[in-house]
Amino acid sequence: MMIVLNGHSLTLDEARRVVYGRERVAAALESMEAVRKSRAAVEQAIASGRTIYGVNTGFGKLADVRIEGSDLEQLQINLLRSHACAVGEPFAEEVVRALLLLRANALLKGYSGVRPAVIEQLLTFLNAGIHPIVPQQGSLGASGDLAPLAHVALALVGEGEVMYQGRRMPAAQALSQAGIPPLSLKEKEGLALINGTQAMTAVGILACLAAEQLAYDSERIAALTVEALYGVTDAFDARIHEARGFPEQAEVAERMRRYLAGCQLTTRQGERRVQDAYSIRCIPQVHGASLRALRYVKETLEIEMNAATDNPLIFANGDVLSGGNFHGQPVAIAMDLLKIAVAELANMSERRIERLVNPHLNEGLPPFLSPQPGLQSGAMIMQYVAASLVSENKTLAHPASVDSIPSSANQEDHVSMGTTAARHAYMIVQNARKVLAIELICALQAVEARGVERLAVSTRQFYHEARRIVPSIVADRVFSHDIEAMDAWLKRRAVSSCSNSGASV
Repeated sequence: MMIVLNGHSLTLDEARRVVYGRERVAAALESMEAVRKSRAAVEQAIASGRTIYGVNTGFGKLADVRIEGSDLEQLQINLLRSHACAVGEPFAEEVVRALLLLRANALLKGYSGVRPAVIEQLLTFLNAGIHPIVPQQGSLGASGDLAPLAHVALALVGEGEVMYQGRRMPAAQALSQAGIPPLSLKEKEGLALINGTQAMTAVGILACLAAEQLAYDSERIAALTVEALYGVTDAFDARIHEARGFPEQAEVAERMRRYLAGCQLTTRQGERRVQDAYSIRCIPQVHGASLRALRYVKETLEIEMNAATDNPLIFANGDVLSGGNFHGQPVAIAMDLLKIAVAELANMSERRIERLVNPHLNEGLPPFLSPQPGLQSGAMIMQYVAASLVSENKTLAHPASVDSIPSSANQEDHVSMGTTAARHAYMIVQNARKVLAIELICALQAVEARGVERLAVSTRQFYHEARRIVPSIVADRVFSHDIEAMDAWLKRRAVSSCSNSGASV
């Protein structure tokens, strides 16, 4: 199969297939025609002697400096070299694949004034598995993700470093081995390659895909915990959730009823207690709110994935307009919301872990789920780890989008910090998945003590799937290995699942 980009209709699921499934990508012919018309408009404007930002002027505060015609191509390569100053650990290969995909899709809208050769080089890198080394830190999120995208663009012209065939090497060496000529930049093309929000959006896509699957998995995990604690199922009655009106809340409650159908461990109000603690009783309300937030994030990302985010933009009638579509505020706010939504899933999970291991709260389960309480500590310190991770998440969840530091001699006096928001969102997702992995390990152990045969059909199936990853706790062992194994399993579910797969998990 092949994804055909047209600049207008790329979806999160298609991005997942390219990023993780290595599906090949091509450009739609009609979109390439729009690209040619946009390029012709740039060349006509240059020939007429018009002053165009970033084409025959300097950049940022230097926009009023006119550049002579003989230096216009040198201007573009100078831009890439000077802006390629990001620092820190490189982005994961998956992020870079998303970067290449998104930048090609944005240029295919036909507003950027580049030649088709620029887009073809991006897609060649993507299909050949040539992944530029892109340090993570250094973007303000306006004017776009300048520093990270400069590292991508440099590789296209044969400079910088890449990963190719499992090895880190100079880009020129990789291009030589792959038989791909380096790109030679023309007017505006350097600016068009780096003036966009694709770094924050790429990280945001991966965070959103993982978070959405994690939200659905959190319900399955929570259902096991409900069974282990003799949970009161009246809290999931459809009438309660219809009375409030949030569709996501009602959906979560419906799935909880479905997962718990036929269970011999759950109770009705008044049988053992009238009502449960909030971390059990309010699963639909809290998880539903997170799911609602994630749907907004997804909508925002899919708009941005198909947006023209560079400056200036070239229109069909030849108008060249300077604006601010590179400003990452929409994505920055969405990423900050994703951080809060996923952090709350982890907060609820950690509270359920505490109820599973605490002998004062766990309805007669062994203290800390230990096979020999006292001699063996069981899951005691796993709760500590979960508490540490959710505490770290609370720090990371501080909104990046409310921060701004002026740059370029105060010409760029408000920036989004969207890439910081996206990076922190991705980190929160990783932490939250580990917390939910711990809850799952504890819930598996707890329902074993109750009797697996008494589980609902759905949760029993989930129990057996998860038990293939982490065996029963019969004695203390290095539980770090179990947590990492369960975390990896949950991550694989996100990679292999479609982005709208909630009904099938």
